[in-house]
Amino acid sequence: MPAQLQPQHPVTVCVFRQRFSATPRGARLARRLALHRLDGWGIPYGSELADSAAAIVAELAANAVTHGRVPGRDFEVCISLLPGTLRIEVSDTRTERRPPCPGAVVLPPCESESGRGVFLVAALADRWAVLDRVPVGKTVRAELDHGSGREGTME
Repeated sequence: MPAQLQPQHPVTVCVFRQRFSATPRGARLARRLALHRLDGWGIPYGSELADSAAAIVAELAANAVTHGRVPGRDFEVCISLLPGTLRIEVSDTRTERRPPCPGAVVLPPCESESGRGVFLVAALADRWAVLDRVPVGKTVRAELDHGSGREGTME
């Protein structure tokens, strides 16, 4: 006797992927376009999820421009709205300059002029990791948990 099939709910995955020039202007544009895309997906400007995502995109894009820049190469932002998760990935082409592992992040001394960005990402994201990028470079992935992906049902 065949097993009864359970009704399946459609799974909607939204993806935004864009390359940007490895300049401060490219980093600012990445943040603005990410917010615009999230708003289009039903995560409005000013919501907690949008604000956290904007801060993470801004920080990772600034790091890609400052620490991951290779002359003549762009950096890439990919944002995916998955069931229960907003995934942010920022990739650059520099392999040797990697942020610390997620468990090794510590707040830098007050007098330090750098080092707070990854601390901010660690504080805002539910999970984050540094991944190898094929064929060259690295990707920093941060994930934010949420309800269904629509502001009205977010936790």
